[in-house]
Amino acid sequence: MKRNTVIFDLDGTLLDTLDDLADSVNHMMDVCHFPRHSVDEVRQMVGNGVPVLIERAIPGGRTNPHYEECVRGFREYYAAHMQIKTGPFPGILKLLTQLQDEGYHLAVVSNKFDAAVKALCRDFFDDIIPVAMGESPSVARKPAPDTVFAAMEQLGVNAGDCIYVGDSDVDIQTAENSGIPCISVSWGFQDEEFLKAHFAKIIVSSTEELLAAIHGL
Repeated sequence: MKRNTVIFDLDGTLLDTLDDLADSVNHMMDVCHFPRHSVDEVRQMVGNGVPVLIERAIPGGRTNPHYEECVRGFREYYAAHMQIKTGPFPGILKLLTQLQDEGYHLAVVSNKFDAAVKALCRDFFDDIIPVAMGESPSVARKPAPDTVFAAMEQLGVNAGDCIYVGDSDVDIQTAENSGIPCISVSWGFQDEEFLKAHFAKIIVSSTEELLAAIHGL
């Protein structure tokens, strides 16, 4: 039977969040008097949640005495500034609306902290995506399958119903660990060459190609 559920990553897949993430990282770099990072440098740091992002951003990583301060400060600053430059990628709202009209169940599973995931999905996709889950102490983050399984449970579906859509190697691993097919998008934080090197099986470069790939699974 045709799969009827699409679970999306958020950053780099549905929303272009990179500039706000980079600005928030550099705010903490300024506060702690650490060297700032370019947007492209931050692009390579994201995808594994805030603790790993800050570990990669500050000198010495988790051994830095300011590490916990930077994690807290980043969360607070980003929560207040996460919609300055952020918005859906071209064609995303049209795609999601069409999938909704076709009867697909939709969800977001992200390694961004849970409060930010829920706030962004509420503001941009409130009437379209009913289930949105991010990083929290109660569940293992991607590439562990736990958040995907939790989203399935909330939607009342199983792995055989689902497709995962993301833009990174973490998303490819998450889908594999969850036992569901992955469609990788090349407009996000990683390009097609990177995705191929990390064993992406289906890569799309537009929302039209994404819709066709979803229909084909």
